[in-house]
Amino acid sequence: MHPRTGLPVVGMVGAGQLARMTHQAAIALGQSLRVLAADPDDGAALVAADVLIGDHTDLAALRKLAASAEVVTFDHEHVPPEHLRALVAEGVTVYPGPDALIHAQDKQVMRERLTALGAPAPRWAPVGSVEDVVRFAAAGQASATGGGAAAAGAGRTVVAKATRGGYDGRGVWMISDPSQVRELLDAGTSLIVEERVPLVRELAAVVARSPFGQVAAWPVVETVQRDGINVEVIAPAPGLSEERAIEAQELAIRIAAELGVVGVLAVELFETPNGILVNELAMRPHNSAHWTIEGSRTSQFEQHLRAVLDYPLGATNLTAPYVVMANLLGGDVTPPRPGTYPRSDTHHRPPAEMTLDERLHHMMAAEPGVKVHLYGKELRPGRKVGHVTALGDDLDDVRRRARRAVHWLREGQETS
Repeated sequence: MHPRTGLPVVGMVGAGQLARMTHQAAIALGQSLRVLAADPDDGAALVAADVLIGDHTDLAALRKLAASAEVVTFDHEHVPPEHLRALVAEGVTVYPGPDALIHAQDKQVMRERLTALGAPAPRWAPVGSVEDVVRFAAAGQASATGGGAAAAGAGRTVVAKATRGGYDGRGVWMISDPSQVRELLDAGTSLIVEERVPLVRELAAVVARSPFGQVAAWPVVETVQRDGINVEVIAPAPGLSEERAIEAQELAIRIAAELGVVGVLAVELFETPNGILVNELAMRPHNSAHWTIEGSRTSQFEQHLRAVLDYPLGATNLTAPYVVMANLLGGDVTPPRPGTYPRSDTHHRPPAEMTLDERLHHMMAAEPGVKVHLYGKELRPGRKVGHVTALGDDLDDVRRRARRAVHWLREGQETS
C-alpha cells in the first residue's frame, strides 16, 4: 500500500500508451501506478510519478518493480516466463499469472490449448521444415477439392506466423510458395502455419475476470484492419446478430476461465460465412477497447485495475448507441518541425507545413464532440501515436466524424 494514501500500488511492466492510459484510470481510483520503462521518454514515463528505468528481461528490475506493490501486471506480454515464475515463487502477486500469460506469448502454446478446449479456430500446424508447409497446404487443398496430390496444394496460400513476438502485422507472412518459409526457418524463427480463412470481417470480444471469478464483457466490436494494423473499431459490431454476439462473449469468458486469466482479455476473432474463429489472444488492455474510455460506463483500463486488485467489476454498458475509435498512425502524420511557431500564423500556414499541435487546433474546432488521445510518442511509420473517439445515434455520422478528425490530424485540412 502507498504509505501516504493507504491505497494500492500497482506495478506495470512497460510504459507505452497502455500504461499511460492505465495511469489515467489509476488517478481517479486513488491508486498509484508504478511503471517499468525502457526509456524516460516512454509514453507513461512522461506522466507517471513512480517510474523505474529498466529492461523487462532483467529479473532484478522486475523485483524492484514488485517491491511494496500489491500486484504486478503488464503493458505488453514480452516478459520472460521464467522471470515471472521466479517472482511468483518469491510471493509476488502477478496477474495474469505466467501459466495464463504464456498463451498470449506463444502462438503454438495458444493453438494447442484452444484445440484441446474445442474452441473454434483455423486449421493449423507447427512448422519445422518446408515439407511441413507443403503437406499442410496439400491437406487444405485436398479438403477443399475432395482430393488431389501434394503438388496441388503447393500453390495454395497459407499464413505463417512467428510463435513469439509478432504484433500489428509483424511476424505474419502470406505464403503462396512453401519455399518462402526456408529463409525464416534458417534465421531461427519458430513458426506455425494456419489456413487462410474466407474472411467476412474481424471482430473482438473483450472481457475482464477477477481472481474471485467475477467476469464482465463489453459489446463485441468490429475491427477494421489496414496492412495488418487496426485502424478503426466500431462498437457494437454493426449487423452482428444477437446470437453470434452472445456466442463470441461466452467464448471469450470460457477462455478466460479455462486459462485462469485475471485482468482484461481480448479475443481477436475472424467472422467467416460459417461462424467465428479465434485468431489471437491478448491478456492486457487492448487497442480494440480504447473506445471504452468515453464509450462505456467502465473503461478497460479502470476494469483492468479493478480486476487485478480483485475489486468488484464495473458496468460495461455503452454510453451511446454507437461508438467509433479511429487510430492515428505515425507514418500518416508530417513530423513536427523543431522550434516554436507564432500561433497567430496557424490559419495561414499551408497544411503540409503544420505541426501536429497546429493540426490539433483545427481538429478540435472542426469536431468539438470528438475526443482525442495522444500518446506522447515519436512519429514513426506504422506506429500508433494516438486515437480519436466519436459517439452518437447514427453510425454513418459517427464514423464520418471519427474519420474526419483523424484526417485533420494527418493532413491539416478537410477530407477531399
